[in-house]
Amino acid sequence: MRVRTTSAAACAVLLAVTALAGCNRESSDDGAGGGKVGIDLPRSDSDFWNSYQNYIQKGVKGGEVKALPLTNSQNDIGKLVANVQTFTDQGAKAVVMAPQDTGAIAESLSTLNEKKIPVISVDTRPDKGDIYMVVRADNKAYGTNACKYLGQQLKGKGKVVEFQGDLSSINGRDRSEAFKTCMDKDFPDIKVFELATDWKGDVASAKLQSTLAAHPDINGIYMQAGGVFLQPTLALLEQKKLLKPAGSPGHITIISNDGIPEEFDAIKAGKIDATISQPADLYAKYALYYAKAALDGKTFKEGPTDHDSNIIKIPNGLEDQLPAPLVTKDNVDDPKLWANQLEKKS
Repeated sequence: MRVRTTSAAACAVLLAVTALAGCNRESSDDGAGGGKVGIDLPRSDSDFWNSYQNYIQKGVKGGEVKALPLTNSQNDIGKLVANVQTFTDQGAKAVVMAPQDTGAIAESLSTLNEKKIPVISVDTRPDKGDIYMVVRADNKAYGTNACKYLGQQLKGKGKVVEFQGDLSSINGRDRSEAFKTCMDKDFPDIKVFELATDWKGDVASAKLQSTLAAHPDINGIYMQAGGVFLQPTLALLEQKKLLKPAGSPGHITIISNDGIPEEFDAIKAGKIDATISQPADLYAKYALYYAKAALDGKTFKEGPTDHDSNIIKIPNGLEDQLPAPLVTKDNVDDPKLWANQLEKKS
């Protein structure tokens, strides 16, 4: 009996060592920075997303994760679904995506969950389907802060145009709902014209032109995405001789979202008044950070982080809400803002 027990114990030890060695080999190939990550870029028609892509490529090149060839779904949910399928066929161990239609990605998320492939969603929060981590700023704060800024600048009276993002996107909904709630509550004497745009600059410009024709006394604009709305809006206002410097009579107060260099230039030139800096650099940095953490089997909990953000619980996972500061002429040259860092590197 003693001999058999000893032999069994020896076999158990041998099996444990063999299993551990196998685990270590697998970790070297597929985890702890070695697992391949599928990364889908959402679009390339926006300065913000092009900057995000540059940061992602830099991080991958720097070895933060091993990535499969990057894909770009070009704001097409069908392409995103196909790209995700390609990732799984190629053996992706984690997936980073930024679904622009947050309702239609549920089936793909379900498939990834079944295969135990963790998903990091950047900038948008899928409506359904388990998510390892959402990397996002507080989009309701975007809408609320834009409302407060316009309301204060207009002294509570006037007419404001709001370029709404795609309302099938959680970002478009969050910004629009928060903006409306704030305006209704705090600035009831400001009339808001809600213009649905699907994040398209030409649609925003056409609808602004029609609104200005009917209401030439528009004195405020909220652009939910400067990357797509800024240039067509400024071009139209300039054409109509309505682009007047901040502080001068007839100036239309404009606040935007994104924080791209072109918005900073427009603030310095007095063409727009403010933007909310959506952190393209941090979106990329923490998308890769959480992808690697997922490969390493790490878990997170609600509460403050060590990078000035806050993780909150959402119905289908966790969300790391990164800081997004208001930028005006007073702080537009702040070197900590990602757009200013981008200019220095270029």
